[in-house]
Order: sequence, then C-alpha cells, then structure tokens
Amino acid sequence: MKKLLLLGLAFFTLACSSTDSIQENNQSSEYDIVIYGATSGGIAAAIQASRMDKSVLLIEPYQRIGGMTTGGLGQTDIGNKSAIGGISREFYQNIRKYYEDSANWEWQDRQEYQDGGQTRTEEGEDAMWTFEPSAALDVYEEMIAAENIELVIGKKLNREEGVTKDGTSITQIEMEDGTTYRGKMFIDATYEGDLMAAAGVNYFVGREANSMYGETYNGVQLLEGHQFPDGIDPYVTPGDPESGLVWGISEAELAEQGSGDDLVQAYNFRICLTNDEENRIPITEPENYDASRYELLPRLIDAQPNVSSALQYFIWSKMPNDKTDINNRGGFSTDMINWSHDYPEASYEERDSIIRAHVDYTKGLLYFFATDSRIPASFREEISQWGYPKDEYEENGNWSPQLYVREARRLIGAYVMTQANCVGEEEINDPVGLAAYTMDSHNCQRIVVESMRGVPAGNRAQVKNEGNVEVGGFPPYPISYRAIIPKPEEATNLLVPVCLSASHIAFGSIRMEPVFMVLGQSAATAAAMAIDNQQPVQELDYSALRSKLEEDQQRLVHQN
Repeated sequence: MKKLLLLGLAFFTLACSSTDSIQENNQSSEYDIVIYGATSGGIAAAIQASRMDKSVLLIEPYQRIGGMTTGGLGQTDIGNKSAIGGISREFYQNIRKYYEDSANWEWQDRQEYQDGGQTRTEEGEDAMWTFEPSAALDVYEEMIAAENIELVIGKKLNREEGVTKDGTSITQIEMEDGTTYRGKMFIDATYEGDLMAAAGVNYFVGREANSMYGETYNGVQLLEGHQFPDGIDPYVTPGDPESGLVWGISEAELAEQGSGDDLVQAYNFRICLTNDEENRIPITEPENYDASRYELLPRLIDAQPNVSSALQYFIWSKMPNDKTDINNRGGFSTDMINWSHDYPEASYEERDSIIRAHVDYTKGLLYFFATDSRIPASFREEISQWGYPKDEYEENGNWSPQLYVREARRLIGAYVMTQANCVGEEEINDPVGLAAYTMDSHNCQRIVVESMRGVPAGNRAQVKNEGNVEVGGFPPYPISYRAIIPKPEEATNLLVPVCLSASHIAFGSIRMEPVFMVLGQSAATAAAMAIDNQQPVQELDYSALRSKLEEDQQRLVHQN
C-alpha cells in the first residue's frame, strides 16, 4: 500500500498505516498536478494523477473530504447507471464491498434493508448506490491511502492575490496563511470555482436568457414543480399588504418567462437522521430558532388536507443502518430559497454566515415540524421519532459540514454545454464522460404573483416559487473536453471538471456527483498527458486522450 502524506490540519486517522508530514507555513513545494478542492471530483482526479505516476497535491479548504458524497447525499443521482465508468464506478463498487462486510451493519439487519428495496442495486449489478456519509468517507480514505497522494486539509486559497501566472500559465498558488504550492498543472475541483476565478478566467453566475443559447428551459421559469397551490396568502396578516411579507418571500417582481438574471438555485442540506433509539440524538430547539421563518408551512399544510404524512413534505430516502438522506420536496421544505444568490462571490466569512443561516433554518424546520402546535399532532409524532445519528459527523456536532452548493460560478470555456447537447440536438466529437440526469434546477426565488399560468387569482396576491425545472426523457449524452478547459488566452494549464462550461440548465443535468468523479478523472488524465507532452491543455491530441480514457474504463459513448 502506497504512503498517504497528511499535510496541514489533518482531521481523520486512516485505518491503514500512514506517515504524517506537516508542512511549515510559507514553505513552497512543487508538484506535477495541484488539485484545489477534495470534492468527489477532486478525489477522483487525485487518484488518476497518482495512477499516472504524477506527483499530486490535493488541497481541501475545509475539514472534510468528499464534498456532498460524504456530506449526506447518499441517494445517488444517477439518471442512467450505464453512463458511469472508471474511478466513479469503482467508488460505488467499493461502497457495495463495504456493505458486504457484516461488521458495517451495526444498527440494522442487512437483509432487512435489501428486502426493503432501498439499495437501488439491480440483480447482477456490481455496485451500490445508497450509503451513509461515514461509509463514503471510509471508502474515500481507503482509495486515497492506496495511492501516492499528498493531502492538505484546512487551507484556503488567497482569492485576492493568491494565483501567480506567467502569461497564461499558472505557476503557483498561495493560501491565506502564506503557504505556496507550485505546479505544472492545476485542477479546480471546488463547487465554487474559486481557483478558476482567482486565475482571471471568465465565468458566469446565474441564469442565461433563453435567447443566449437558443434554449427553452433557462432563465425565469414559473412552473408547477415544487410549488405552492394557488391562493396561499403571502402577508404576515393575511389580506393585509401593510403587515409586510412573510419571512422568506422576496419583494422582487416576476420577470418575463425565459429572461436571464443573476439568481442561483436554492441550496440545502441533505439531512442524515436516524430512528434507531440507541443511535439517536433527539431533535431539540436549535440556536437562533425563530418560528416565524416557518409561517408558510402551516398555511401550506392547511391548503393540502389530503396529505396524510409529514414525510410527504420531504424526499425521505432510507439509507443503510436506519438512516436517511432527506432532500427538498414541494412548496416549502429544506431548500432555503432566496438565500443562495450571494454565496458564489461571497468572502469566506460571508459564506460561513450563509452556511450558518442554512444550518439554523434546517434544524429549525425539523424542530418546528416536531413541536409547533399549528402542525398536526400525527405529523409532530412522525418527525419526533427521528434524530441526529450519534455516529455521523462527530467532529461537527453530528451535523453535515457540507452545504449543498448546487451551482455557483460556471466556466465560460472553449465550448459551452447547452440544452441542445442534453436532448441530443447538438453533438460533440471530443467526449470525456457522459451525463444522464434530467435537466434539473431547484427554485431560485419565492415571490408574490397576481396570477399563475395566466389565470388571475381574483386579483389576490399569492406566494409562488420560481425557477424549478425538471425535464428529462433523453438518453445519456457526451460532455465535451472543451467544456472543462478555459479559453487558451486565459489559462493554459488549468482544468475545471466541477464548475465546468455549461449553461444554467445544462449544468443542472451534468452537476451530479458520479459525473463530477468522471470529469475529475478525465481532467487529471489530460493534465498528466499535457505534462508529458509539454503542451497547453488546449493543444492536447484528443485521439490520444480518448484512447487513455477508454483504457481506464471511462464511458464515452452511450450503448443502448
């Protein structure tokens, strides 16, 4: 087993033997490939770089590796499993191996979970697609430990002046504490695109107008998905505009359908709870609790008398060991609508404040559901059976440290993926992976409207969510190599497999954790080959790249 060097503020202890190496501040080290962001995509990139015999540094600015894959998103967004190959599929194969060990079923009988049809693993399949956050972390740790990867934890990029370039080539990056790292190639695998932005590469935040790329599902979209029913009053005192809007409703006016703006789809936490009494920490009143934030929820419940379960206000997916992956559902749920817009460009301190607000909102939502007298007693009883798992996120108060940053900056690269690529109307000839998910955007804003679908609501104001899109029905489609590289005049040794070049609605299809791993592996492959050839990433021979990707089991063409 190769040695894993833990640099900086190490937060985990590997099960296998390892050597810790602490780097002093302000010391400069040089690597073939420097990867900023130990998300799922960043980890896949690091593994591939190691396997191609390159010296590789993987930097995680926070305290936990794995991004959303270890941060609560255990109900893998797949679309079509046949699209997933390479290191990405290897991860899910390792998840299956993890759960084949009876020692990893402490709180639930394995057969009980499998018989419940929750694994999403079909007969004869070699992978498993549902898992606990701690299981994903264990698997990633083992995969990293098997490679020659140096891992730095808790060092953030100096976003103001931390990127040094020689012409179009990045030569080194500097952290906030003054530590510098030199590299031949750099990969930005963050959800935010911080390295890309600091390197002076062009990017976009928000939603393009449909007219920009000839799309139909970009821009403002007032549709039916995850929506309030007609007639729910938006005012603190119903019927009285002078009383002000209920918390969480924007004063913005509804713009023209399909028009562009700088709004970002809502973020949330993918919530891991358990109903195992021995492993459960009860839901109690959180810090900064304010019941007025949830005023729309009892109004929504009153408007939906046929909803018989509290769980119907969430996407409540069962994970192994009696745990959950809970996601947003309906008009009012875990998405903190209107609170994501400032995040992409915010400072680290401002982002921490936004994350804290999401924690307060989400824990408060659970507490409100479990205790508020305006919630039906049966609903309160249902939610009260659940609590925070004692054995998850122990280093963070049993709550995920990873906010689901669904979308932030997006590269404007040598090629922009659009709706036409998703639906097969436009094909590319340089694939580095496949995407297969629905064109998916969560709501971007919660506003007051006078009508819905062109039908007036009796001249009565009502609350509506805007921005949700869920359009699928198309087969897996290829992602262009040019979509993960900047334009040559901007940066010639940088690859961006997560905040890749795509329109808002195309990114909504691509932005899934298995795909980020696929693109991370492909980015590292290209970086290693560009080093060997001593050439910019834009000049790499695609046919040679494709041969190597196929050799490493990447799936580039959909097989019916």
